[in-house]
Amino acid sequence: MKSVRTFSFLFLLAVVITFLSGANGGGCDTGSEPVSSTGVHKATAVIMAGSDGLTVEQRNIMSRLALENSPGSIKHLYILSAYSGQCILYSTVRDKVTSSEKRLTPYTITDTYSTNGVGFALTIGDYTAWTQEVLQDDGTYGDSVPYLFWWDVQGRYHQHYVSGGQIVHISDQPIPVKSVTLNLEIIE
Repeated sequence: MKSVRTFSFLFLLAVVITFLSGANGGGCDTGSEPVSSTGVHKATAVIMAGSDGLTVEQRNIMSRLALENSPGSIKHLYILSAYSGQCILYSTVRDKVTSSEKRLTPYTITDTYSTNGVGFALTIGDYTAWTQEVLQDDGTYGDSVPYLFWWDVQGRYHQHYVSGGQIVHISDQPIPVKSVTLNLEIIE
């Protein structure tokens, strides 16, 4: 009799857990699509690939990587005041601007393969280490500062960063600015 009660209790418990997890979207797929608090349903779009099989987004990323990693290229760096809009620094850039967060080695390494079976081997001299960091498309590790990038209708490349009191803009061709103000403080 005790085993029947135990079985009945476990069966009831399984039914309750199944019901509750389905009610909150936790484990059962109810087949319903997400709805926002205002009643708007999830939208989808058809993304067309070009004749090369790539989307515009993929082509943009490939073109940016090729342009940014083109040896000998010249770019133009503009630092703008977020407050006045004035260009406070202009400089040409040889090859590309690189974020200080980029590295040639991963930040985290271990001497053992990860317990969940994920990892990449690194050879450091005669030593093999492991990391879970992924080597980026440009052959480096680490993150870049977030920015937008685009090509204008004249084919000029632009990168635009916004942070704090300055706006950084990089172009592969010079762009006209009203004036350049360079404030230097000399400390004696």
